[in-house]
Amino acid sequence: MLVCWRLDRLGRNLRHLVTLIEDLNSLGIGFVTLGEGIDTTTPSGRLQLHVLAALAEFERARIAERVKAGLARVRAAGGRLGRPRATVAEADMRRVAHLSVRAAAVRLGVSRSVVQRARTAA
Repeated sequence: MLVCWRLDRLGRNLRHLVTLIEDLNSLGIGFVTLGEGIDTTTPSGRLQLHVLAALAEFERARIAERVKAGLARVRAAGGRLGRPRATVAEADMRRVAHLSVRAAAVRLGVSRSVVQRARTAA
């Protein structure tokens, strides 16, 4: 018997879940979730598994749909996506000019790519 806390901890893709449960059943291994009370050794438990797995997959697809729509809306409005670009003041760059890129990044508290970008822009 494989015991899982919740169905969504095992997977959210319906096809993967069904295949996994079928593989477990073919090996004589039952599957039980504690949160939903699903027991795949019974016909009603298998039905409940399929319904909940379908709902989980639907919810995942809806979240992805909303994220894509939000990103498209920001792009259409001319907005910039991602983390704000880190910058380093010219005075700080002059102060660490003698250091390697890695040492300068550590001293300034930024990533190496920020230091490299600042050095090539200068």
